Amino acid sequence: MTTSTAAGTAPGTPPGSARPMRADARRNYGRLLSEARSAFAEHGTDASLEDIARRAGVGIGTLYRHFPNRHALMGAVFQEALGALLERSRQLADAEQPCEALVVWLRAIITHAGEYRGLASALMSASHDRSSALSECNVPLRQAGARLLDRAVSSGSVREGVSIDDLMQLTNAIALAAEQSPDDPELADRLLRLTLRGLKA
Repeated sequence: MTTSTAAGTAPGTPPGSARPMRADARRNYGRLLSEARSAFAEHGTDASLEDIARRAGVGIGTLYRHFPNRHALMGAVFQEALGALLERSRQLADAEQPCEALVVWLRAIITHAGEYRGLASALMSASHDRSSALSECNVPLRQAGARLLDRAVSSGSVREGVSIDDLMQLTNAIALAAEQSPDDPELADRLLRLTLRGLKA
């Protein structure tokens, strides 16, 4: 994956930064992201940050200047996936069957959370810690999901009182369960279907 530029941010500017980086810093930033994606895919999100820095050809101090902690690096890596999930929610916003649209989107969340070992657990933790860099991923996802959920509730296909925060936690829990049961590729869909039975009005 490549990192998408946040809305309103100048090209070459990392998320949360106020000004563009110099060319050499931008190259280091890009190499670190590339190596982090590879390391997370190979070893999970607890991959060694020292190894990521070494593979990117920089010192660990350079990594920490760009990404002050592991969650900041994870958040940057997952920006493109976040953009894809938000775009999918927009595509589903006017679907004829609001409940099915919500299901499709939740399934996409589970797929995303399962891309890297440890991501589902990290997202669950970040949902309780608004200071975490990963909360920058959670907030727009919750807002997008809330719009789909509200439409499903308004259509009468999902009962009132269902919380998008609860749904997001459930999808992360399903992704975590699937991660821990790699020999059962159908587990996530089964658990999602069971969850949705409890949502129906």
